[in-house]
Amino acid sequence: MSRKEVPRAGLVKAALADRITNVQGAAALGLSARQFQRLKARFRVEGAQGLVHKARGQPSARRLPPDVPERIGELLQTIYADFNDCHFCEKLRELDEPRLHVSRASVRRIRRALGLPPKRRRRHRQARHRRRPEAAMGAMIQVDASPFAWLQGRGPALTLVGAIDDATGTIVGLTFRPTEDLHGYAEVFRQVFTHYGLPVSVYGDGINILVRNDRHWTVEEELQGAQSPTHLGCVLRDLGIGYIQAHSPQAKGRIERLWGTLQDRLVSELRLRGIATLEAANAFLPEFIAAFNARFARTPHSPTAVWRRPPPDLDLVLSCRYQRVVARDHSVRVGDRGILIPRQPGGRSWAGYRVDVRELLSGDLLVLHHDIPLAIQSWPGPFTLKPRRAPRLSQRPPTPTVTVNASQLRQLPRPPAAPRTRRPSPSHPWRRSSSRPPHVPTNP
Repeated sequence: MSRKEVPRAGLVKAALADRITNVQGAAALGLSARQFQRLKARFRVEGAQGLVHKARGQPSARRLPPDVPERIGELLQTIYADFNDCHFCEKLRELDEPRLHVSRASVRRIRRALGLPPKRRRRHRQARHRRRPEAAMGAMIQVDASPFAWLQGRGPALTLVGAIDDATGTIVGLTFRPTEDLHGYAEVFRQVFTHYGLPVSVYGDGINILVRNDRHWTVEEELQGAQSPTHLGCVLRDLGIGYIQAHSPQAKGRIERLWGTLQDRLVSELRLRGIATLEAANAFLPEFIAAFNARFARTPHSPTAVWRRPPPDLDLVLSCRYQRVVARDHSVRVGDRGILIPRQPGGRSWAGYRVDVRELLSGDLLVLHHDIPLAIQSWPGPFTLKPRRAPRLSQRPPTPTVTVNASQLRQLPRPPAAPRTRRPSPSHPWRRSSSRPPHVPTNP
């Protein structure tokens, strides 16, 4: 007899002795008066044993068929061996066998009966004062990178660079890279700006790709009182996006918890599809992001998103910037790349002028003077965007061929002509004064 059924005998005996009424006994046990009368009848016939629930010791009518636990245990040890209980339940619902659609508790019970350990050990909840999420979507995104064995030895070691919306937990950008580099963050920013828009602020760590963390100050930086931003810092500054630096992993805990989830779920999905290359992994990410956001995204407190529309020249803004002086041969060099500026009408030259050089995410090299394009060079094949340094003179390769957009070059301004030196005429006072004979003083 259970603890819940122990008080029944005393109340039923008191009712049979007319010390209490049926209504009072039923109220004490939380039953109806008719059910209390049934207990009295069973007590007269069977005694205290009649008060025990009749379903005690009987098999449940909602129990799983014997072959279902066997099938689930087989899948749990073969195809879905490294899936956690919740993720395994979701994969069972995707199968064409409705009888395998069981709850997480059933999967956990079957796994424990097989003696299989859990994928992750459960930890006790810890009391923390967490930062309140932003109210509207687009108010803040968190960016970070996670090096991990994403392909589990089937391919090269990769680093996953991503961004998550702070208000909803929506993944807004993901890409695989060989290492945590500038190209990966630029690609994530391009996904966010293209598919969603410009956020109000970006929350990240103090990596030197996003912020300056060195102690070197140039003379110009000392005069202006601040260090010049990095390449991506210039991009965020030009787009009006604020950057907030986190000084601990717990400060950006939302994206840190995202890595824990992806290292569990994404690794299993990649293994299930047999993905073993960087290109195939990046091709699978859009499908995974759509399923992840449908499962885990939350509703923001404010229904109005605050994304801003990106500028039309987003590809030009999302680039590495350099300042160069045009050489006498009308060329500009960035690192190991050189670009030749076409001749201008009338033979005028841009030599000696300071120009802006942009290396785009696509690999194109663009030369600008006061935001007007002078020359464009395309890059054949795959390209990795990274900060460039000027090579030594002995190591400079020959200048590559240049692809120029003729429609843009028709509107180029002509370089100003060199100032002409003007000589004074022979009748100029300076010349007349120099032609006079010297004055000879006379004695009085």
